Amino acid sequence: MTDRQSQRERLDELVASLYPTLHAIARRRLKKHGLRSISPTDIVHDCYVKLARAKAMRNVRPTEFVALASRAIRNVLVDRAREHGAVKRGGRLGRVTLDGGSLASPEEVDLLSLDVALQKLALVDERQAKVVEMRYFGGLSHVEIGRFLGCSERTVTSEWRMARAWLHRELERG
Repeated sequence: MTDRQSQRERLDELVASLYPTLHAIARRRLKKHGLRSISPTDIVHDCYVKLARAKAMRNVRPTEFVALASRAIRNVLVDRAREHGAVKRGGRLGRVTLDGGSLASPEEVDLLSLDVALQKLALVDERQAKVVEMRYFGGLSHVEIGRFLGCSERTVTSEWRMARAWLHRELERG
């Protein structure tokens, strides 16, 4: 068996065991982002395709996998928002609300602006950007994020607060 085949088998195992979790995450994100032209199943399948292209899936633990899936879900949603907002299709960019389990503000921001802001945050503080990605796009708890990043829940909570404040300032600048 080749290394590529064993990685694919590991990915298949992880997706099968975590499918309900990934589907629930995708369903919540689609509802929050107001994207009705795609199903949670489509998101999970697109996520699978992105992860299948990734390297080193063989030794990934389930918590790490959900973190990687969070990034893939973010990328899929951003890609879909771009498609949805394409001028040639007459679409509008998807708007997201940064409240509740997300970024705690009633204002709306488009998903593409959030993606750009997260890219900028990653240049300033990569760990904060990962915390936002895993919490906002992956639905992970602070405890789960801490396990993945190798830090305490308290540290994740602090990073989450700082990242939210930074993102709000960045998004207000437009």
